[in-house]
This record gives sequence, C-alpha cells and structure tokens, in this order.
Amino acid sequence: MLMPVKAIVPLKILLAQPRGFCAGVTRAIETVERALQKFGAPLYVFHEIVHNQFVVNQLEQKGVVFVNDLEQIPSNSLTIFSAHGVSQALRSSAASKSLRVIDATCPLVSKVHTQLQRYAQKGYALIMIGHAGHEEVEGTMGTVDEPVHLVSEVRDVQKLPGFQTERIAYVTQTTLSMDDTQEIIAALLARFPSIEGPKIDDICYATQNRQNAVSELTHEVDLVLVVGARNSSNSNRLKEVALSQGTPAYLIQDESEMDPKWLEGVHRIGISSGASTPEVLVQGVIAALSKRRMHKVEVLPGVEEDVVFRLPTELA
Repeated sequence: MLMPVKAIVPLKILLAQPRGFCAGVTRAIETVERALQKFGAPLYVFHEIVHNQFVVNQLEQKGVVFVNDLEQIPSNSLTIFSAHGVSQALRSSAASKSLRVIDATCPLVSKVHTQLQRYAQKGYALIMIGHAGHEEVEGTMGTVDEPVHLVSEVRDVQKLPGFQTERIAYVTQTTLSMDDTQEIIAALLARFPSIEGPKIDDICYATQNRQNAVSELTHEVDLVLVVGARNSSNSNRLKEVALSQGTPAYLIQDESEMDPKWLEGVHRIGISSGASTPEVLVQGVIAALSKRRMHKVEVLPGVEEDVVFRLPTELA
C-alpha cells in the first residue's frame, strides 16, 4: 500500500516597506561615485562611507581608499568624510594637511551638530543619547569644545553629575528612533524637569519608518531576517525590534550566513534591511531561499519615502 505523500507548504516571503537605503546613504554613495567620475582615482574616504562591507568592497574596486586615520592620506589629496560626520578636530587636522575635502555627512546628522553647537553657545549643559564608540556619536560630541555627557541606557541617567544650571539640553544619535530613546528621555525629564531637546519630527525619519515596518511585519511571520552589516547600528536595532515582539530574528550580512535550521517549521519569513544595505543583498537572500522551497514574495504596504538630499556643492 502506497503511503500518502506529505504536501510541501510553499514558503511565503514578506518584504518590509520601507527597507534598505535611506536618503542620507544614497547621497553619500553617490557623492563618492560622482567624485570618482569628476576627479578620478585614487580617492580617499575617512571611515567606511556607510556601514556595509559590500558597498565598501565595490567602491574599493573602483579606486577608493578607505582609511581610519588622516595620517594615511597624502597631503593635498581629495578626501571625503563619511555619512556619519566628523569632529572639529578632524576638520582642523584635514586643513593642516591641505586635504581637499568633500563632506558627505548626512544632512540629518549635520542638523544634530548644529543643534548641539547652538545649545553650547547658549551655555547649556550638554547630553547626548547614543552608543559609545559609534562614529556618528564621536563626531557629534566633537563638534563643540564643551564637555558632552553620553547616555546609552536609562541607568546612565542616574550617573550624570548634578549640574550647576537648569539650562540642560540633549541631542540624539540619528540612527536611534523615538521608540529607542523614549525611556531615556523620560528618565532625563524626571531628573531634570527643565531639560530641552529636539522635537519628535527631528528624529531620523528613515530609522523610525524601518522600525515601524519591522514591528508590523512581526505579526505576519514566523521568522524575521534582517539583512545588514554587524557594525550597523540601525540594522542591529531592527533585529532587536523583531525580537522584542516575540518573533525569532537574525541579522545576516548576505545569503551565505543563513542557517537551514532556522527554516524548520517556518512557513512565512519576513525580510527587512538596514538603511545602508543595498537591495541586491536582499534579492540574494530571496534567491537562496527559492532554491530550498517553492515560494511567493509579497511586498507589504508601508511608508513610501520620497526624501532626496542634494549632493555637496563641489559635485552639483
């Protein structure tokens, strides 16, 4: 007697919307590519232009040299500052080496720099909400001469000194969202009722939109895959958002990092990607999944982003 054949349930792949490149990342990468076209190689970039090794490797093949120390750059060379921004000390050092600088700092990061500088000029005690060691945080804190106190977690608020003024202000790392910071802000307000900070609409739109999309995605799937670099703050946070909703989630840099065991008993997979992840890496993950099971891909409804930032004036 023939045994009945167990039907293989097709895999449903749901894509978060929005995902991938934000306007600041698009601007930064286009800045490097336009500079290559206009000025030729070699072209030096201070730090990774964005946090994605695939993007970095592609640009290196075109003649871009990435450095973590300005001393690695010959005098008078064309140099691009990454999307994360740099400190005033780095700008001064670049000027002393007569480097020809094109600034690819994300305009939203530049806005935070301006906010911090204005608070400093008015004599406020300064606080920054962000992750220690992140290039954006180091660059932002280095845009003023006054001390800036870094707060990464709620418990850090109680470690802050008792300021001798009620004029206290905070700014936030752009790759954090209001969801990321609301508990910290609440703790700051509880301890310093007069504290000032950015308006809600000053928070990076791309970070909030992608986290909202992943939060919605978790209700529809058995598993979430976030495609992004391990050193990408916003990619890591997307994974954390999914996990916080009780949905298994993994951060992978590309399809080679998928584990077949993750797919056992899974019928609906959600995919998102960090703001510095090219779509080709997402499509690579989908292609790898398609080799394992029949599948259907669906793009979920979400915010349609139409933000565009102008290129630096040197390339306009």
